[in-house]
Parts: sequence; structure tokens; C-alpha cells
Amino acid sequence: MTTLFIAGATGLVGGHALTLALADTRVTRVIAPTRRLIPPHPRLENPRLNELLDDARSDGWRADGAICALGATRAIAGSVAAFRAVDHDLVLAITRRLREAGVERFALVSSLGADPRSHFLYTRTKGEVEAAINSLAFPSLTILRPGFLDGERAESRPFEQMAGALLRFAGPLLPRSARVSSVPRVAALLIEAAITGAPGVHIIGSAQMA
Repeated sequence: MTTLFIAGATGLVGGHALTLALADTRVTRVIAPTRRLIPPHPRLENPRLNELLDDARSDGWRADGAICALGATRAIAGSVAAFRAVDHDLVLAITRRLREAGVERFALVSSLGADPRSHFLYTRTKGEVEAAINSLAFPSLTILRPGFLDGERAESRPFEQMAGALLRFAGPLLPRSARVSSVPRVAALLIEAAITGAPGVHIIGSAQMA
């Protein structure tokens, strides 16, 4: 039986992953640290994220597999520094604690175009995070690089809503790698990677999530 750790469980993808994990009979325990409390469940542990980060030796870091679906945008974060504090610093702080605790299977939501040499802040940051996590040598590391994620978010993102509508309309004319990525599909891939991920590093591109 499996204990899963989910970072980002109040977000679009992380929320779907949490729902799938709690419904999966292979999963006996889910640890989902958040800043705001989420609805209780018999198999869910929901510690406060900041308190868990302050306690490196907590059992809350011990899991068989882990998922990181944390993410923001510069517009939502408010500044470059605030964006990097979440998408780079916080992601790596959590990931390092998980590796130190012995987690063997790790699944990360990155982005289409992730590249540490990118001229764009978002894809450059994602690429830097991928490289840093790869250096931690998880026995099984799965990196998902979805394209545009379409779904209802907690915060308003008018530009993304318009972009999503255009991509849905043009979808049949676009190559699979450029189409909207299915959030349920992304979440399902994360769960499988965290539970049954094979040894080695695995990159899953956006074409597999359309």
C-alpha cells in the first residue's frame, strides 16, 4: 500500500490529483500540506505547509511517492521575485526535504518549453527547477511538460480564459503538442508516476496530455 505526498493540492492540477489519490484503493495515506485547510478525509493528512517546512524531521515528509503541482505566474504573483519564490525556491525546498526523507518516486508538473537557457522567465524558471531536481537523483523521476492547462481556477485569469477559448476553437487544426492539455489526464499521469513510476528519468510531453 502507498503513502503519497502532494504539494499544490489546492491548485488546478493538484486538486484533481488529490481527488484521484483519495479515490485510489492503492493509496492508504495522503499527505497534502497547504496554507489553507482543505476538506477532511479519513486518509488525508493536511498539515500547514509553513509548519512542515520548519520541521525537517517531521514524519510528514515520509512517503512512497510524491507529486509537486505547485505553480504561479508573474502576473498572479505580482513580481519576478514573488514568482520565483514559489515556482523555484518553494518547489526546490519541498523537493529536497522529500528526497532527504527517502522518497523514491517523484512526479513534477513543469511546462512545455522548459529550458534553463530560455529567454522567457516562466520557461527558464521551469527549466532551472527541472535541472535542480534531476540532480537530486530520485530513483524514479517523472517530469510532465503540459501545454496550456484549461480549467476553473480559484483566482481570475482573464487572459488565460481568452487564450483557452482560442486554443479550444483552433484545436483540431493544431498539432497535438500545441493543443490544450487535459487537466484530468495530467493528474492521472502524476498519480501513476508517483505510485508505479519505473526507475530512471521520464519526460512526458504535451502531446501525451492533449
